[in-house]
Amino acid sequence: MTWITSQVAAQYVGLAAAGACREYPNAPQLLLTGPADLAPPRTLHPAFYGCYDWHSAVHTHWLLARLARLFADDPLVAGVAVKVLDQHLTPANLAVEVAYCAERPWFERPYGVAWLLALHAELQSWSHPSAPSWAAAVDPLAALFSARLADWVTAEPYPIRHGTHGNTAFALTLAHDADPAVRPAVAAAAQRWYLGDVGYDGRYEPSAHDFLSAGLVEAVLMSRVLGDRFAGWLAGFLPGLAAGEPAALLSPVLVTDRADPQGVHRDGLNLSRAWCLRELAAASGPGGAGPVLEAAAAAHLSAALPYVASGEFVGEHWLPTFAVLAGT
Repeated sequence: MTWITSQVAAQYVGLAAAGACREYPNAPQLLLTGPADLAPPRTLHPAFYGCYDWHSAVHTHWLLARLARLFADDPLVAGVAVKVLDQHLTPANLAVEVAYCAERPWFERPYGVAWLLALHAELQSWSHPSAPSWAAAVDPLAALFSARLADWVTAEPYPIRHGTHGNTAFALTLAHDADPAVRPAVAAAAQRWYLGDVGYDGRYEPSAHDFLSAGLVEAVLMSRVLGDRFAGWLAGFLPGLAAGEPAALLSPVLVTDRADPQGVHRDGLNLSRAWCLRELAAASGPGGAGPVLEAAAAAHLSAALPYVASGEFVGEHWLPTFAVLAGT
């Protein structure tokens, strides 16, 4: 976390707080069940109405909680974050969110679902005096999503491998880390879907709109579920890592238009790859591919961090979360 100083944390919390309280522009995921569903975002989602879309609002609250926990004595970080959390994470607001999600079984699956579980876990792990009440407000939605996610991955025969919101490996990694109740289902699904994968060369990464590396997030998930078997699996899946291959996964990607809501995804790809590379370096143990992975992570961070605060809301509403994920 050496590069996330109090000044950086304050900048990211400032962006997050502004985004979480900004209702428009908004790109809702709407399943219309009737004319009443055509309501403003703040009416439909009183807790998570900002940040352009629901899942970004959820993980922005995770960012606020994470940085406020890590910089608890800094009023420009914790003070600002706590104010937003106190306003949004109330029992009344979350009751509206639960009612909305209960009527829509596929809402925000799996990406927003996983981030909600991550937010819940972050609140549960925090010693702030108000954190238990915030966590308790989120409890019912977390319970609903936890059960749904476990049921879905247990029944679903196929993973989602593309590098955007549907990616199952990224969501299942977040859920595995956040919620012990889903770990058996996650571990079983991950092995059913990915255990036989070998010789991944990354030649088709990235696609234009990717903000996740399909290969790297898969490897991170398997590091969670395979235990002592992971090293052998990784050697078959990415056999050239220690030699710097596949280069396509270890080199930062180019971003050409940060005003494009999809084009700016590639700044997020550089950040999420940095997180994956650091996770894999830690899982690899001493020697081996660790130095190559750490160097690649540093290169990806250098390519992306200057653009987290770009002045373009289509990037600023979500990139700080992935910077904090990579840095903590």
